[in-house]
Amino acid sequence: MAMSVGGGNDSGVMADINVTPMVDVMLVLLIIFMVVTPTLMSGFNPDLPVGENLKDRAQDDDRVVLGIDQNGNYYLNKQPIRREDAPRLLEAAFAARPEDKVLFVKADRTLKYQEVMEAMMVARDAGARVVAAITEKRPDEDSGN
Repeated sequence: MAMSVGGGNDSGVMADINVTPMVDVMLVLLIIFMVVTPTLMSGFNPDLPVGENLKDRAQDDDRVVLGIDQNGNYYLNKQPIRREDAPRLLEAAFAARPEDKVLFVKADRTLKYQEVMEAMMVARDAGARVVAAITEKRPDEDSGN
């Protein structure tokens, strides 16, 4: 038998790429994103008061929404803000929308009435012409109304 010195095809080295580690890493990343994304996207999600005789309105991402959670923390369009910065940020939001100075207030149902009224006064002083409260429908209410 003659030995080949020139590096033939039977050297025993595989030329294929092993994709198993890459697939493992991708699956781990997918699971991480599946767990983290809903948390990041939720932002501000209060327990809203229940209203009666409500009309369904489409969610409009363009509107200015001031949120107040159960601890009294403020959110402007689902982004946390400091209470002291609320007047300045609301003025800027209304300056960007001179034709529409409507503020929607989304406050947790456990808040005291005084805290919601203070937020509405801040909004009025910042230039809001209309302040509207966002509520939920009663679960037993007919959806056809």
